[in-house]
Amino acid sequence: MTIANRVVNYLVEQDADYDVLAHPHSSSSLETAQLAHVPGDLIAKSVVLEDDRGYLLAVLPASCRVDLGELHRQTKRPLALATEAELEALFRDCEPGAVPPFGNVYELETIVDDSLAEQSDIYFEAGDHEQLIHVSAETFEALMGDAQHTGFSRHM
Repeated sequence: MTIANRVVNYLVEQDADYDVLAHPHSSSSLETAQLAHVPGDLIAKSVVLEDDRGYLLAVLPASCRVDLGELHRQTKRPLALATEAELEALFRDCEPGAVPPFGNVYELETIVDDSLAEQSDIYFEAGDHEQLIHVSAETFEALMGDAQHTGFSRHM
């Protein structure tokens, strides 16, 4: 598979300056970091959470994990991980598990961990497990649109 059509269209539509970094097939964001020779703090991974109000796309560094308790405290939502079947239905143009960080493109509410703003460059999955998109932190911030920003992750 290649970069998801929706993601490519969004990058072009936003006139984003980006490049693509190919890497061997990976099955997790930390493995992607190792195979692509990119620090895990620079890779924005996307985790889809849900509750009775709907889905929430949480975007955080690959070197971190979502602190569900903190996220619950901040959002007042009892969030849990979405299922693989739900992910496949939400991200039909992506390989399973290769979730892009742009909830706005997939009509999902999005929350971004503050620690990503500390980086000068950001890499992210864009629909497959063999390519990363690389953008500047400024470009990433612009692409995230009106996503909420807060601290909700913990280093692994």
